Amino acid sequence: MSRSLFAEMKRRNVFKAGVAYLALGWVVTQVTSTVAPAFNLPGWIVPVVIWIGVIGFPFVIAFSWIYEITPKGLKRESEVDRSASITHVTGRRMDYLIVGLLVLAIGFTAFDRFGPHRSGTGASSDATATSAVPAAAPAAPAVSDNSIAVLPFVNMSSDKEQEYFSDGLSEELLNLLAQVPQLRVIARTSSFAFRGKEVGVTDIAKALNVANVLEGSVRKSGETLRITAQLIRTADSSHLWSETYDRKLTDVFKVQDEIASAVVAQLKVKLLPAQQVTNPHRTANTEAYNQYLLGNQYYSRNSRDGDRLAVAAYQKAVELDPEFAAAYAGLGVAEMYASDYADSLEENAAAKQRAQANIDKAIALAPDLADGYAARGWQRATLLRDFSGSQEDFEKALALEPGNALVLRRYGLLQNNLGRAAQAIAAYRRAIELDPLSSSAWSNLASAYFLDPSQFRQAREALDRSLAINPESSFALAALATLELLEGHAQDALSVSGRAGEVFRQWGVAMAQHTLGNAGESQRALDELIAKYAHDSAFQIAEVYAWRGEADKAFEWLERAYVQHDGGLAFIKPDPLFQGLHTDPRYAAMLKKLGLPPQSG
Repeated sequence: MSRSLFAEMKRRNVFKAGVAYLALGWVVTQVTSTVAPAFNLPGWIVPVVIWIGVIGFPFVIAFSWIYEITPKGLKRESEVDRSASITHVTGRRMDYLIVGLLVLAIGFTAFDRFGPHRSGTGASSDATATSAVPAAAPAAPAVSDNSIAVLPFVNMSSDKEQEYFSDGLSEELLNLLAQVPQLRVIARTSSFAFRGKEVGVTDIAKALNVANVLEGSVRKSGETLRITAQLIRTADSSHLWSETYDRKLTDVFKVQDEIASAVVAQLKVKLLPAQQVTNPHRTANTEAYNQYLLGNQYYSRNSRDGDRLAVAAYQKAVELDPEFAAAYAGLGVAEMYASDYADSLEENAAAKQRAQANIDKAIALAPDLADGYAARGWQRATLLRDFSGSQEDFEKALALEPGNALVLRRYGLLQNNLGRAAQAIAAYRRAIELDPLSSSAWSNLASAYFLDPSQFRQAREALDRSLAINPESSFALAALATLELLEGHAQDALSVSGRAGEVFRQWGVAMAQHTLGNAGESQRALDELIAKYAHDSAFQIAEVYAWRGEADKAFEWLERAYVQHDGGLAFIKPDPLFQGLHTDPRYAAMLKKLGLPPQSG
């Protein structure tokens, strides 16, 4: 009986129908999984397609048993005369169909595995990102289940100018999660690098080397908020958690704490008893908080106008709430950078004094806030020449926020300035792991290789990364011009410095033309640099003289830089342009005056 049933199923092509159906299901599944990310389809689409296929399989088997294809169309098998049956012909056609479907399935599988993948979400591009999916670190570590990127929440408010609020909320959530040392949280520069780009969550996760993504939207209307957040596991695009909050604006900190706590719980991170996930940037004045977020948005532009607008916004925040420590810290940092654009030496000095007062105020108001120590550590390293104090401040800031990529990067700069290249490289590498799309982090890493010609290749690779992310970075271009000079490529240095902005253009031209033997062109560029920027670029002028071998002039301008509290002096030890002065006693005296250890080697 069983043999006759098997033979009859074979005659009716039941087995071939089943195989053809499975092959078709494979093709459909491969197509769905390939196109789903391109159309941002939800993660449950592929499983649903598979289940539909599983449910349909017994119906196909039953259908092929009951019905038969004849020259006159589809008929019930019981109505077909055996002598007129063409199942053998149908069977051969099904063989061709099965082979064709298998070829298609294998082709889609190969394409999905080895073919080019579209780089492309609708998340955020700040001014630094240039490609659809900018390249991250060349050898990324294994993806940790406790890694996460917070994408900029979409502004759903009718007023598009409210984007600063949705961006600010996203950054605050990012900073909240970064307080948990068990989590690896990607920094703002990289998390916001995909805004406005057609990039799927899976591609973002690959670029940032994370296992999870938090995204959402914000609708702000008057004093009411609607915040929607969802946590996505990127391996299969499944939604681990989602929630919508309808609250008053005054509850914004409570909502942030709730979202962060939910994420930590979903990622199964066990907090220590002393650990809390709460926003430290609190104020009871909602308008002061608005101005603080606006200041953060302006400051992130990394421009002269951005720094000026940031100062104004932070100033309004502290006027509205004189106890708002985070706003004082932001104001101090913004004034430090705005001082670089001062029109006179007196204005430059006044801005630096205001910066110091505001940073000290932030620490006095909130001694457990990392922002104040991070700001003072940077100020002490670059302006006050208090390197041991700077070290203490950065260590305090990192103890409070171990996952802060910006603090790690600045801590690396301090180590490099002290001549501790190995420690600097380690800090930069950690910062890049947390912020792989930061142009500044890559250019900082390059600078740690400049004093060792055997490491010029690593320096160039890091600068290539930096400029791939932001081709217009004046600091990366200046660093590349320096590297070209060190490697004897003066013509290339001339070309690169021409794209590096006003100060670095004349600076680079003066050095490159000197190397090319064009003394007149070199002097004209240096004279222009001195005429326009002597009040705030004494260090760069000293670099030019040092490169040209004019030691007396170089030390004269280093002394001017010292009097002017030029922040560039903090970088004198790792600066390869001063290598020709290392054996001069005046160089050792300058290091001692600055509080820096003697030059080794």
